[in-house]
Amino acid sequence: FQQFYNTVDSIVVGNYIGPNALAAVGASTPIVNLMVGLFTGLGTGAGVVIAQFFGAKDEKGVHDGVHTTIALCLVAGVAMGFIGVGLSPAILRLLDTPAEIMEGSVTYLQIYFMGVIALMIYNMGSAILRAVGDSKRPLYFLIICCVLNVAMDIVAVVVFNLAVEGVAIATSLAQLISAVLVCRSLIRSKQSYRLELKNIRIEGRMMRRAVHIGLPAGLQSVLYAVSNMIITASINKFGTDTVAAWVAVNKLDAFNWMVMSAYSISLMTFVGQNYGAGLYDRARASLRDCMALGIITTSLISVLFMLTCRFFFGLFVEDESVMVIAVEILGFMAPWYWLYAPIEIFGGGLRGLGDTLIPTIITAAGICLTRVIWIYTAVPRWHSISTVALSYPLTWGLTAVAFVIYYFGFVRKRLMRANNGK
Repeated sequence: FQQFYNTVDSIVVGNYIGPNALAAVGASTPIVNLMVGLFTGLGTGAGVVIAQFFGAKDEKGVHDGVHTTIALCLVAGVAMGFIGVGLSPAILRLLDTPAEIMEGSVTYLQIYFMGVIALMIYNMGSAILRAVGDSKRPLYFLIICCVLNVAMDIVAVVVFNLAVEGVAIATSLAQLISAVLVCRSLIRSKQSYRLELKNIRIEGRMMRRAVHIGLPAGLQSVLYAVSNMIITASINKFGTDTVAAWVAVNKLDAFNWMVMSAYSISLMTFVGQNYGAGLYDRARASLRDCMALGIITTSLISVLFMLTCRFFFGLFVEDESVMVIAVEILGFMAPWYWLYAPIEIFGGGLRGLGDTLIPTIITAAGICLTRVIWIYTAVPRWHSISTVALSYPLTWGLTAVAFVIYYFGFVRKRLMRANNGK
């Protein structure tokens, strides 16, 4: 449902406005990920610390974690809004965004960043609820707001004849509603994670622990976004049809990594709570079981996408030339989705243990750095969209192998020793 926000934007503009508008909306995605990734990583760190405090029944730690997280969110949201609005045109030019979609891309991106604080409040608030084991209410809020987003998108484009600015406004309003709902839940809670507006402040101990765990995760998100921006710049050189096809593939592809992200988040919470309670065997077993679930799920998604991709792409575009390019790209990526599962599962489990530096280094080298090297060396030599797409399974495989070696060679043994020493 979280992915549904941006997907609805793409479906509406792709069908009612055209491929250029679809490409304009898609061109903003790497920039949004870059700006949001760093601060979301800090929120992830706060969620891990809250989960560990909650598992250890440290109510003061939970209280400080909640209010520090929200304070950080407010400061970061305001800063990101100003920076994003101001730098949007320059960053889009840096990415070689095609001239025919530049105006629409700038408009969409600037409106998005005006409302980004609401997105951050929802994500941070949801992270708090998940850290204490409540994943249902964030889902319910998303369902409500996604339905509203669909309705507002259609009204903005079909009734009021607005272009990309219409879907951007609709998305921002939906995100604002979700932020209000999650804050209302925290304020009305009677538990240790209750949000009290007068106590919103940054507490030093909590901030240090959150930054220690969350900063590497945030930097990892930034590196992901930078590598994807470099890929976007490479894609932009193939023309508008290829850009539109790449956007359509990314919208479909995102449902796979959102599922893996959900596994990662739930595992991070489970491991964090059990690690805080000293139940090391439980933490280790949960990682093993989640890995099996992840690989099975991604394999099923791969088969589904390969069999039905033309139907799903048809939701975004009608142009046959765009459709052909999209099918070609997906053919290089979907069969290898299972390689992505270990990256998210190990990453989530290790963050739950408070171990984020080494996973960040593994991901930065295995995915981000390798992907950039591939774009600058292989793509100029074999200049085709398939060469660009091949960078994904290649880097997934390398990174997955590195995670397996690190976990079984070091982390698993450490957990077993800790459990035996209790």
